[in-house]
Amino acid sequence: MIKPKTSESQLASVAMRKGSATLRFLLPVIVILCVLLLWFFISYINLFPAYALPSPVAVLKSFKEEMLAGRLVNDIIASLWRVAVGFVIAATFGIPVGLWLGQHLYAKQAFVPMLNFFRFLSPLAWIPFAILWFHIGDKPAIFLLFMATFFPLALATMSAVATIPSIYFRVAKDYNYKGIELLTKVTFPAVLPQVITALRVSYGIAWVVIVAAEMVGCQDGLGYGIWEARNGLRLDSAVCYMIVIGVLGMGIDRLLAQLTKLPNVRWGYER
Repeated sequence: MIKPKTSESQLASVAMRKGSATLRFLLPVIVILCVLLLWFFISYINLFPAYALPSPVAVLKSFKEEMLAGRLVNDIIASLWRVAVGFVIAATFGIPVGLWLGQHLYAKQAFVPMLNFFRFLSPLAWIPFAILWFHIGDKPAIFLLFMATFFPLALATMSAVATIPSIYFRVAKDYNYKGIELLTKVTFPAVLPQVITALRVSYGIAWVVIVAAEMVGCQDGLGYGIWEARNGLRLDSAVCYMIVIGVLGMGIDRLLAQLTKLPNVRWGYER
């Protein structure tokens, strides 16, 4: 059997894809290295005193100390747990509420002003109430996460329903789709790409809020670690925690981004 020859255009296309993948990997690495070099240089020339801007070496030492003591691992687990619970609760209620509002005009007109009011109200304003209602620990932090993410998710889902082409519903009417069948076979699949994007945005909000929530209502967690480092004038430890927060946030966002590659939603991201 004679194998077909690979054309020059195919070879060029493969080479371009490989080159693009390499470039996507190298460019962020180069930027990170430049930032680290700039940080090291600023520390080396003592542009800021050591207590105001710790050096990369001091941060590495602090990272090692926190890991060996077990504090960092415990704080990571505590923060991830709170974000997961609060975010899942918000998504469980926010997405169905958004779907319902998107399909009922009068309910939308009645509830959207209130939802917008709470969306623009900073979740940190709820901190005194969260502490009074739930005292300290996981519950106030989870409550703040819910207040921070429920309203954006509900409104984003509702807006996504409004963008569904009317032809979808006309076809669904021809097939006599109603109620749950209409929701599961037409509405939800049509808005799923936008819902995934809303989940990623809301998760970013949750990850920011958890840091502030743990500073005042918890005895552990990454936010509490930064607060404790600040009180002990250990900015090297604070920077260590900041780096962990950023890396974990990016990592979980990349996991959520994998949802965009599912066969049922890939169409929403193709251009």
